[in-house]
Amino acid sequence: QVQLVESGGGLVQPGGSLRLSCAASGTIFSIKAMGWYRQGPGKQRELVATISSGGSTDYADSVKGRFTISRDNAKNTVWLQMNSLQPEDTAVYYCNAAVLPRYYSGYADYWGKGTLVTVSS
Repeated sequence: QVQLVESGGGLVQPGGSLRLSCAASGTIFSIKAMGWYRQGPGKQRELVATISSGGSTDYADSVKGRFTISRDNAKNTVWLQMNSLQPEDTAVYYCNAAVLPRYYSGYADYWGKGTLVTVSS
């Protein structure tokens, strides 16, 4: 069993910053990619940023230059530093991880329950 728990969401004014955290726990042999997705009101879930176990990153065009993803492989934790937040960044942010529970099993996708980020004055 693998659990992903997000934290760090909240209400912030336009132009402000937030830092999201996601910790993976449970039966984990290794984690390949980790990432953040978001789903805004009335919208589909979309990719925000991903990071490989080696540190390679990828960002949605809408957040490039404002958001930074990072991870600590030893702690099975990923962060999303969000700066210059705008109302259109309002969404539930979900953590995702491609986890190998045991060395002989296959990788599987796991999701957190989400953390709400609201950008409003």
